[in-house]
Amino acid sequence: MYISTKGRYALRLMLDLAENMDSEQNIPLKKVAERQQISLKYLEQIITSLCKAGFIKSIRGSQGGYRLAHEPEYYTVGMILRLTEGTLAPVSCLEDEVNQCPRNESCATLFVWQKLYDAINQTVDNITLKDIVENHKAMNGSAADDYII
Repeated sequence: MYISTKGRYALRLMLDLAENMDSEQNIPLKKVAERQQISLKYLEQIITSLCKAGFIKSIRGSQGGYRLAHEPEYYTVGMILRLTEGTLAPVSCLEDEVNQCPRNESCATLFVWQKLYDAINQTVDNITLKDIVENHKAMNGSAADDYII
């Protein structure tokens, strides 16, 4: 399993909005790009899918910008990565609900990949944006400036 730049940046974008939701009601994407040192053009592509999924609200106008649609504890890392990456399965035979591999009945290594997949899901589905923000603050005092993922 490989998490692409898109997945990592989407998580950083969501974390930035979570961290700054108290200080600014609507956050301009340009500010996020500056804080996270990510291309504004690339963030514009990423935020489109996050808005369509209902993860982020977009507000137009002079006081416009973006904000989380829900509280940070609502979003898990798994939700964000699955939206941007698709499946988190380590092998293709585990991507579908029902294993379509013709060898699945006799595959000696399937249990290894299934255990790995279960561990990945257990981890990413039990870490929320709130958990990451709190962990980062604890590691760096009260200032959580940027998230390097």
